[in-house]
Amino acid sequence: MNNRNNPYHVVDLSAERRGMAAYQDFKSGKHCMYALLEVDVTFAMKFIEDYEAKTSEKLSFTGYLISCLARAVDEDKAVQAYRKGGKQMILFDDVDVGFMIELKKGEKRLLTGHVIRAANGKTFQEIHQEIRSVQSSQVTSDAEMASWFRSAMLLPWPLSSWFKALFRMILSRNPTIATSMAGTVGISSVGMFGKGHSGWGIANGSHVLDLVVGGTARKLAEVDGRIEPRQMLSLTIIFDHDMIDGAPAARFTRRLVELIESGYGLDENETISANNSEPAAVRTEQVLAERGTANESYHP
Repeated sequence: MNNRNNPYHVVDLSAERRGMAAYQDFKSGKHCMYALLEVDVTFAMKFIEDYEAKTSEKLSFTGYLISCLARAVDEDKAVQAYRKGGKQMILFDDVDVGFMIELKKGEKRLLTGHVIRAANGKTFQEIHQEIRSVQSSQVTSDAEMASWFRSAMLLPWPLSSWFKALFRMILSRNPTIATSMAGTVGISSVGMFGKGHSGWGIANGSHVLDLVVGGTARKLAEVDGRIEPRQMLSLTIIFDHDMIDGAPAARFTRRLVELIESGYGLDENETISANNSEPAAVRTEQVLAERGTANESYHP
């Protein structure tokens, strides 16, 4: 038997990578429900291409999806409800969307987290500009602001294990700590399957609601009784089944798909009109009346 090993070399594992691996431990034990969809993004992709041809500015497709996600959640705050202890839950008024951004620092590429705060009150253009500002390092990312958390996660054993156990217990009683750092909902892009190749991403999810954006590809689809090629996006929606049931998840999914396929918010002059929707506090009270009465108000 030949026991000769292949050549190899040892390199340092970055603090970012070690922190991300340690953070995955907090996802264990979740009961997830998945929806794997193909969403027609022909209209949105054409708008973005035409806009770039006219202005030489490339709009953020992730920003567009964040805008649609924030609007859909804003119409049904129950999908971002977090459990507080054994008998209560928290419904947030603002939709804070957390996601990862790849930054280029010299010759290196770094992955950092950012949260679009109150995304349900921002236009697509405002979300797009915020993303571009983070990419150009004009604003501080949330990962940099929460560096203490990563440092604690990387403490030597057994201190790191004690911190994780303590932090998990604290989160079960006060989930606002986690949402203040990572947002109330999340979106992750794994569309690097390659241009023209579809594919879905599967993950445990870091929030009660997460989107995983896969690849896009041209496929034949029926439109108004005709078969024609369309740009189809592979999209995965992850629900925390402990907090979200199948029927509400299906209604939310249907509304999200409607927003994405209709090109919601792509007009730079479009804003969320208060006349077209009820105030957030009123909608929250209606949800609470259906799912239980809250005794406290939270303003993370």
